[in-house]
Amino acid sequence: MHRLNAWLRRHPMVVDSAWAALVLVLGLLPEEGSDNTGWRAAVATVVAVVLPLLMVFRRRFPDLTVAAAIAIGLTQVALDVTPAISSIAYLVFAYTGAAFGGRWTSRAALAAGLLAGPLVFWRLDPEKATRMPDGDISYVEYSVPEALFFGGMMTTPFILCWAWGRLTRVRRAYLVELEDRAARLERERDAQAKVAVAAERARIARELHDVVAHNVSVMIVQADGAAYVLDNSPQQAKEALGTIASTGRQALVEMRRLLGVLRTADTKGEEYVPQPGVEELPELLDQVRTAGLQVDFATSGDPRELPRGVELTVYRIVQEALTNVRKHGGPDVHARVAVDFGERELAVLIEDDGRGSTDEQLAAGGTDGQGHGLIGMRERVGMVSGSLDVGPRPGGGFRIRAVLPLKAAH
Repeated sequence: MHRLNAWLRRHPMVVDSAWAALVLVLGLLPEEGSDNTGWRAAVATVVAVVLPLLMVFRRRFPDLTVAAAIAIGLTQVALDVTPAISSIAYLVFAYTGAAFGGRWTSRAALAAGLLAGPLVFWRLDPEKATRMPDGDISYVEYSVPEALFFGGMMTTPFILCWAWGRLTRVRRAYLVELEDRAARLERERDAQAKVAVAAERARIARELHDVVAHNVSVMIVQADGAAYVLDNSPQQAKEALGTIASTGRQALVEMRRLLGVLRTADTKGEEYVPQPGVEELPELLDQVRTAGLQVDFATSGDPRELPRGVELTVYRIVQEALTNVRKHGGPDVHARVAVDFGERELAVLIEDDGRGSTDEQLAAGGTDGQGHGLIGMRERVGMVSGSLDVGPRPGGGFRIRAVLPLKAAH
């Protein structure tokens, strides 16, 4: 039942169609003693068909259907067509105007409901039966107070339906406001939680700075002392070296503990391993070739040991560039990686003969599978004071060239 109710709420036209079919059947049933004859009977039949049809689309087009129903009702009164069972649909449109219609539609539905009773009562021109003293029955017209009373009684159902629709509108607006408020509170709670986490991580970072600074200071002092007494007191120098070793281990433990807190959930499962460098590029290229990308690799100049920051930057640039080639280069693409060890700088070139990149991708920074791309490359190169040149390759494809400064080789 719960699923059926939820489905019917998502498909209100099905419910409206069912009620419209019932009103249509009742409206087309023959009525005994009806005053509608001739062309009035034909008009009554048309009204009995059109009103249920409007009921089907009343929620999708509330303003239009309510206006059409009011026009049909006024026409029915003007042509002196006696209301039939199908006229119960007018109550539905009084509700629809208040619940789903616009401001003026709601007001028009209220005005039509207020006038419905008096207009129908006046148009029917009713007479009441009165028994005379001699036993005969005489028909006399209702007095004004009586006419107002009965007209008001006929208006009451319309006003009640309009009030019900108005209550439905207010309740629906209240539920929407509650949902918006709950969503807003949830967003504020998440924002406060993120602020608290950021503040705690900032505190831990400051603590990490203090720990490392203190331990490094102790190590420097002990190293200076060991160098001073190394010739005259080897035992004191040995003790100082032992203090340096224990202090370094303690600093490493504290650093790992604090960094473990600062690491995100996505990286907590990673182990502490040496960061890759230029020497690991052949292994990376073998993995890429296994994945189906043809890559050539060449080095030039005098290979030598590089700073770890530069080593890691080179490796990540090549890794991200080849990832982008696999994603955006297209089929049968061929790539080339070249590393040039200069006297004062290291040049890394990655180019391919694929489809290249669009201006939108260049403006957005590009992305690879790990969320890094051209923006990440620029950040890495900027950390070591290098330069990065990216763009289309002459003859087709894409080209990335990074230049990283080095100390002069001795």
